[in-house]
Amino acid sequence: MEPMSMLVLATAVFIATHFVPSTPLRPGLVAALGEKGYLGLYSVVALAAIAWMIWAYMKAPYERLWVGDEFKVWAIVLMPVALVSAVAGGMTRNPSAVRQESALATMGEPRGILRITRHPIQWGIALWALLHVIVRGDTASLVFFGGFALLAVLGTALIDARKNRALGASWQRFASATSNFPFAAIVRGRNQFRFDEIGWTKVLIALVAYFALLFLHPWLFGARPY
Repeated sequence: MEPMSMLVLATAVFIATHFVPSTPLRPGLVAALGEKGYLGLYSVVALAAIAWMIWAYMKAPYERLWVGDEFKVWAIVLMPVALVSAVAGGMTRNPSAVRQESALATMGEPRGILRITRHPIQWGIALWALLHVIVRGDTASLVFFGGFALLAVLGTALIDARKNRALGASWQRFASATSNFPFAAIVRGRNQFRFDEIGWTKVLIALVAYFALLFLHPWLFGARPY
């Protein structure tokens, strides 16, 4: 198979595997395998799909669509935002995350990064991916990073729909005090920005990761980010 076609196929499979939890296939698989068995199988399939996708991206030819170097400054400025969102999201108990639904029973008002968006990891990934699409400016990157961006953005809506079906009124109360799109609830007056609740620890961890990636990027990924 031609390398670019392989990348498109691998990206399509990677995205498709992440739609399974939002389809009628999930209850049947859970019933057959058990919750742990389903999560184990799902993790293996997802990891295999992303490994295939990365391999296909590395094999794909470079076909320039636009000159992305002039946009590198945007990546330098906005990548810390993406990392803070993802790190803070990963370090915050969140009812929208996998197997964290019980947080609804113990949490009061949504705090920290959840005031900005109830899907901080997904939006961090989306921003990371879109920045790489713009900076790279080639067909393979449009498919590869565009696939991540598409999955992250669509994933927020799919998670909301699944949680609403499973949790009902308790989820609806949480959703009414937060927003999917970053800062939307704050702009509409349903929440307020509180940096102190996010905490400097999460921000510093994200910044350390940012500068480490900035320095190691040429050796890890073969491209200079600046």
